[in-house]
Amino acid sequence: MKKPNIAILGATGVVGREITKIVDELKIDFNEIKFLSSAKSAGKKLEFQGKTYTVEEAKPESFDGINIVLASAGGSTSQQFAPEIVKRGGVIVDNSSAFRMEKDVPLVIAGVNDEDLKKHKGIIANPNCSTSQLMLILKPLHEKAKIKRLIVSTYQAVSGAGLAAINELRDDTKANLSGENFENKCFKKPISFNVIPQIDVFCENGYTKEEMKVVNETKKILHLPQDLPISCTAARVPVFNGHSEAVDIEFEHEITPDEVREILSNSFGIKVIDNPENFEYPTTRDASGVNPVFAGRIRKNLAFKNGISLWCVADNLRIGAALNTVRICQKVIEMGLF
Repeated sequence: MKKPNIAILGATGVVGREITKIVDELKIDFNEIKFLSSAKSAGKKLEFQGKTYTVEEAKPESFDGINIVLASAGGSTSQQFAPEIVKRGGVIVDNSSAFRMEKDVPLVIAGVNDEDLKKHKGIIANPNCSTSQLMLILKPLHEKAKIKRLIVSTYQAVSGAGLAAINELRDDTKANLSGENFENKCFKKPISFNVIPQIDVFCENGYTKEEMKVVNETKKILHLPQDLPISCTAARVPVFNGHSEAVDIEFEHEITPDEVREILSNSFGIKVIDNPENFEYPTTRDASGVNPVFAGRIRKNLAFKNGISLWCVADNLRIGAALNTVRICQKVIEMGLF
């Protein structure tokens, strides 16, 4: 199997650092690796697999000889460099929203729609964090009973908004407990001891962009009809890491909670914790720092015919960003798609 030359774009950011860690954890077999960032972070030193690397400023020529780029540097940076990467014969696995809904760009969750990777033309998009954990849950259930309607409510950690948001939650909490004033900058409302029912900007239909990402990306990844009804409400909660989701699904065919438990227990990337009588159900503390998407509170939905309600939790920096990015890289190598 041919070994690729790999670059991590946005290597000094929260997700970039997680990507670096997971490249090591998954033992990605590469020939050479380089770490790229903006001019502001260039020159920093990174320790990786016993070697010290100097972070380089990303320039078009940085991608000469690079086969796979794992990018988490924001949409504008991806739009700037993706054409340069493709022109030089490389493949970019992009974490931003820049290309997700482009017709010719595969939007992929490893283990869910790997076959879509074969359609890539140099750009592969990694879905939004809240979509990512949901797809691992929905795919095996859809194969069994076929989704007819979907309602999702997300409770998203501040780490999804970056390091500044993590710091804001910590500093706002300290100020609140001390009775001091605090000026929030990352969020429109104070985040400590609060729940903010807005992530990203509002669209004309009253939904936020974050909510519409869940709607549109779910349909693209699972190849669902465009008129299939999906609704999402996304809220930011005062949790450092780990997204939670309340999921209500109506299926075309009957499916029982016990069948759902069995299916999910035997599905890739999922761990079921579901014994409410003993207070056993997943929380963000269970998910932080580990790979599985956790599912629990699985029960019959009282509002839908053939309906199931469940709760799922995952580390948003891993499955929602870095882990899936590296898993896609792994699949691209295994399938010889670079």
